[in-house]
Amino acid sequence: MLWIALHLPLLSLESFAATLAAGGGEPGAAAERPVALLEAHRIVSANAAARALGVKPGLKRATALALAPQIVLGQADANRDAAALLPVAHAALAFTPSVSLQPASVPDAAADTVLLEVQASLRYFGGLERLRVAIAAAVAPLGHAVRMASAATAGGAAILARIDPPPQCADLVATRLALEAAPVWLFGPGREHWEALQGMGLRNLGDLLSLPRAGLARRFSEALLVDIDCALGRRADPREPLVLPPAFESRLELFARADTTEQVLYGASVLLERLIVWLAAQHAFVRRFRLLMRHESRWQQSDRTPQATTLEIALAEPSRDSAHLLVLLRERLARTQLPAPTLELCLQAEDISKRAPPNAELFATTQSENEGLTRLIERLQARLGAGQVQRLVALEDHRPERASALREAEASGLGRQRKSSSRQSGKNPARGTSAGDADAAHAAAAPPRPVWLQQAEPLVERAARPLLEGRPLQLLSGPERIEAGWWDEGLTGRDYFIAAAADGALVWIYRERLPLSRSANEEVAAASGWFLHGRFG
Repeated sequence: MLWIALHLPLLSLESFAATLAAGGGEPGAAAERPVALLEAHRIVSANAAARALGVKPGLKRATALALAPQIVLGQADANRDAAALLPVAHAALAFTPSVSLQPASVPDAAADTVLLEVQASLRYFGGLERLRVAIAAAVAPLGHAVRMASAATAGGAAILARIDPPPQCADLVATRLALEAAPVWLFGPGREHWEALQGMGLRNLGDLLSLPRAGLARRFSEALLVDIDCALGRRADPREPLVLPPAFESRLELFARADTTEQVLYGASVLLERLIVWLAAQHAFVRRFRLLMRHESRWQQSDRTPQATTLEIALAEPSRDSAHLLVLLRERLARTQLPAPTLELCLQAEDISKRAPPNAELFATTQSENEGLTRLIERLQARLGAGQVQRLVALEDHRPERASALREAEASGLGRQRKSSSRQSGKNPARGTSAGDADAAHAAAAPPRPVWLQQAEPLVERAARPLLEGRPLQLLSGPERIEAGWWDEGLTGRDYFIAAAADGALVWIYRERLPLSRSANEEVAAASGWFLHGRFG
């Protein structure tokens, strides 16, 4: 077997920095200012900016504030770290179903290492090196520093991943050689007995293996030998694989309250990246997701501020493109008025679609063009509202002003419309021709018409010629006679012409063949019967 270990040495700081940036403002602010985590009023971890000011693990809180008054101090939280590590495991599930978490070597601490058994995946991904590159690319959007090591055993890979730089071992012999040079304190029980081991001159595993096993067991417990045997492949080390939950839910408690939608958006982007890797692990796409923003309580009896605001995003076509989902969320948040500051975010998704990923094509296809139009409509609906985005639909009526109507744009119907058009363009064996050819022939025989019409504008006639802006029009083609509306109150009889204006523009005009209605206004009644109805682009 071959195992890959993903160790996150800065997991606690990174999980806390995500909440800090979400509540604070700029995403890069946490990396520029000193940040440290506390546990029992002592520093347990500090970023590079804090270490540069002399803040290091073990210092008391007061000492750290004296060295760096501007430092941001947070509380270490194992649950927050576990929630941040889980998406890394989800990203790994896209490459192998055998993914597990390495238990923490310190009691009550969160795990910080993900293990992948990849022997069966090497051929599919083109070898170990290409697989490592693909795993690194999948984990990168989560924003964690990752050390990646490979070894023939799960325990060996977990230990070697903690070495900087981590060694890469392709077989058991190389794994054992690398482990013999590893410090003893990397093994779980070895950390507890590190001072005693160091006093005896036992600094690495090779030194420890030269001693009698019975004496080591009596002096340092049997657990140390068990860890060593599992890492060296001398003892079975079964791992329980991780199972994806049927629905996605991830929370992010903000370090400081978010007063603006931009601050909320950054926190939501962290949760969206977690959603994307959860979807990729099961080759799925999301149809609908919702963002819950839990607000600060006013602690007043008369306060009617809701506990949370829910923002639901429905997609016309299932997607797992983080950039597209973030754009939709940004547009919806821009139209949302927060009733109170936000303290916690929660992203949920249950409605997903499992299907093959879209193929990458060199040239544009009908599918890719349809996808671009769908996303444009989704973005406009997210910004303006669903009812504000409309499209023209054709109606069965010969009267031009009644031959089309505005309807609410439905991006989800674009794919079905394209498929319907494809079926209509197929051959008709009964007639020996295709419906598409018949439509094309009918379109070629019909006179050209402008796409955009305007409200009929009366024209003045002089010397039997209609005038536009005081200059005569030249009739180029026509007439096209339209008589319709006998079944309703809109009886119409017109002769349409294509005419050229003095500046060369083409217009669409008609002349009434029926007497004007008595209810028409005086301007139309005084006209000659010529009307301007459209302009050609």
